[in-house]
Amino acid sequence: MKKIVIVDDEIRMLDLLSLYLSPKGYQCIKKLSAYEAITYLTESEADLILLDVMMPEMDGWEACSEIRKHWDIPIIMLTARSEKIDVIKGLKIGADDYITKPFDEEELIARIEAVLRRHNNKETIIHFKDLTLNQSSYEVTHQIESIPLTPKEFALLALFLQNRNKVFSREHLLSSIWGYSVTTEDRTIDSHVRNLRDKLRKTGFRVDDYLTTVWGQGYKWSDKENKGI
Repeated sequence: MKKIVIVDDEIRMLDLLSLYLSPKGYQCIKKLSAYEAITYLTESEADLILLDVMMPEMDGWEACSEIRKHWDIPIIMLTARSEKIDVIKGLKIGADDYITKPFDEEELIARIEAVLRRHNNKETIIHFKDLTLNQSSYEVTHQIESIPLTPKEFALLALFLQNRNKVFSREHLLSSIWGYSVTTEDRTIDSHVRNLRDKLRKTGFRVDDYLTTVWGQGYKWSDKENKGI
């Protein structure tokens, strides 16, 4: 089930959007402010964000810019502002689409499906620095050197690269990659992360600058170098 974070300072609009989307199989997470939404994203995953523009404290444009600094999650702006300059502004700061209120329910669903399709296609190949991960061919390369990974190591690397700057607990990684196998323990995660680091390091990729251990919590892949950690 796809998870959509809906951000609007009007409870009525949150309820209306959830009423439209829930019967279509979407799980709706309703947030009354941009701050609430960003806090949620630091702790949980989402497939798409429906973001209102006109909100107090932090408006949708500011929120979109902040989200784009840390996550590559599709964003659709929802607003009553239909001027061309506003549409262009939203798209330039990272929004994937822009829908004006009032909107048609069928158009909203179609726009969401289209954005998710584009994002899924884009995510087939993931680039980070000079590291490339191809989810269609299950290949990972550093510059031009192929890196042989096991299926679990590949899944771990894909998860980290798709969710940069997010801390993953060992329990979360077990659930996402292993599916809570009764024979799998926390040290299995540590072993696979260690092997992944070793394989990336051998090709000359400075993995220790990006894949870091967050003591007492788990692991994180950072956008910026974390030298000395």
